[in-house]
Parts: sequence; C-alpha cells; structure tokens
Amino acid sequence: MAPKKKSASPRKLNLGCGRDVREGWTNLDVMPLPGVDVVADLGRCATTPLPFEDDTFDELLLSHLLEHIAEPLPLMQELWRIAKPGAKMQIRVPHGAHDDAWTDPTHVKPYFARSFGYFSQPWYWRADYGYRGDWQPELVTYSVARRRFNGMMPQQVLEQIDALRNVVSEMVVDLVAVKPLRQPRKELMQAANIKIALVE
Repeated sequence: MAPKKKSASPRKLNLGCGRDVREGWTNLDVMPLPGVDVVADLGRCATTPLPFEDDTFDELLLSHLLEHIAEPLPLMQELWRIAKPGAKMQIRVPHGAHDDAWTDPTHVKPYFARSFGYFSQPWYWRADYGYRGDWQPELVTYSVARRRFNGMMPQQVLEQIDALRNVVSEMVVDLVAVKPLRQPRKELMQAANIKIALVE
C-alpha cells in the first residue's frame, strides 16, 4: 500500500501587511519592510496583475487596507482570480459613519455593510461595469462599545447604527470566493448576516 501524501498546508495571503507580518502567511505590501515576502502595488491591479497563479490561496486578509484603495473593483477581481474556489477572505475597515473612516487623509473610500455586496456578481443585475469577480459576503461584524449600548436589544443597536455617527468603530467582513462566476441576476443577491460584537 502506497503511503498517504501529506495534505498541503493552506496558503494564506496577508495583503497590505505593513508591520503586521504573520508567520505561515505570504506577507504582501507596497513597501519592502522587514518580513514582507512580496512587494506589489494593490492600487494598480487594473493594469498590473499580482505575481501569483490562478487559484493559489485558501485564505486572504485585508486589515485596514481597502479604504486606502481608490479603485477597489480591479483589486477584488484580481484577488478572486488568485483565490481557490471557496477561499475565505476577511476584510477589516472602519465603518463609513465613524470619524476613523475620514480623519486619515490616506483614506479614499468609506464602506458600509451593503458595500460588500458589490464585490459579488449578482449585485450587478442593473448595470455592467466590467467587474468579473464574485465574493459572497457571509457575515458583517460591527464592533460597538459595550459601555454605550449595554442592555440594549440588538434591534435597538442596529437602529442607532443607522441613525447616528461613531457607533460602529470597525467592521469585520467575512467573504467566500464563488467560482465559477454567478450570473448578474437580482434573485441571486444575498445580503450578509449582521453580528454585533460588544468591545471594551
């Protein structure tokens, strides 16, 4: 009987890592900082592909990166190309209605929970902008200060989030790569589930 082959370790890509270099990940940044494995400008994905083969990565992390990208669709399409079918992506961004989304002059776009639907194909049922990626948002986690909303029901917190500024400090969004591409059809649209995480 032939020996069983060891399964390959999941390949993980830490995009825009900066100084958050992670062991066991391919760490990518625009600057050749210590620990960076790959130097690439994620703002140029419309004209310059990333230096990876199709269907390479099982897991991708974008932590406080996306709000710095002027053209997110080419980036998300390129990440879809290099992701394996079913690959997991986590995106962390400031909530668009929080001051943190706007005070940093290098931030160029705000994001809200529904923004991430536009990284899937079904949400383009009305118009075709040439985007050919398909990331299904599964979960959006809102980070909300416990002291501010202690004792409130979840629906009350959601109403506050929709009505007021500076309620959600950070959104953590979990997405899955859907391959092959789905059709841009309204009936295929799926909104992400929403979770509230109370933080100190």
